[in-house]
Amino acid sequence: MILTIDALNMHRFPTVLEDMFQLRARVFAGRLGWDVTIADGKEIDQFDKMNPSYIVGLDDEMNVISCARVLQTMGPHMLVDVFDAILDGEPPVRSPNIWESTRFCVDTQRIKSEDSKTTVSKATCELMVGILEYSQMAGITDIITVIDPVMDRVLKRSDNAPHGYVGKTVPMGKVSALAALLDCTDERISKVRAFAGIEGDVMLDEDEAVAKIEALAKTPPVTEMSDPKELQAYCDEQIAMAKTESEREAALALRSALSVRLTPDLSATT
Repeated sequence: MILTIDALNMHRFPTVLEDMFQLRARVFAGRLGWDVTIADGKEIDQFDKMNPSYIVGLDDEMNVISCARVLQTMGPHMLVDVFDAILDGEPPVRSPNIWESTRFCVDTQRIKSEDSKTTVSKATCELMVGILEYSQMAGITDIITVIDPVMDRVLKRSDNAPHGYVGKTVPMGKVSALAALLDCTDERISKVRAFAGIEGDVMLDEDEAVAKIEALAKTPPVTEMSDPKELQAYCDEQIAMAKTESEREAALALRSALSVRLTPDLSATT
């Protein structure tokens, strides 16, 4: 599931944003060794204060499993103000129709856990689709993104090869960095979807996301509800109390998710 967060709705998703910034810290400071600032376990920079849009991948329990940041290029952005060595003398990329995608990362540890239903490849491709489809809806024609050679190969393997590059490849932490261009076309989106077997809408409705988060927050720890019948009654109560279709769907999803985590007895009930 892909959730888009921007200046208009970020007040509704403080826990998702915190989880996202923590993931960025683990990936860019820990795994990649980039020179980034970490505070309270979160990686936040000056570009996060410029009202970017965040494309966030979530699992069934609303944990962040992937994320990326999209920022317009008419003002300050990373390629010009941080990774300017990549440009190698070329003029800055500035266009109202070309936006920059940065901080693309996937939580490989969470996805590789025993109870994960998502593969790293599927999460990566779903995030790509989310970025491209969001960009189309926002009137963006092209994405420019700073990546490392490994990500460049991932893009090519997933039938999402860049249509061009800007500047040169330069050292960056434990890896190198380069700038790639991706057009936000139906053809590109279709290729990525076909490669990963992604069908249907990947975007999560904002109200539905809020309902799911609230439902999960109300759920007592599993250790306190070992009796499947007690948990069944709780889930039924949440479904009955739902005031909207989104709340009802969230409660049904919660019952389904918890039934899998507990006992076969509960998962057999309907």
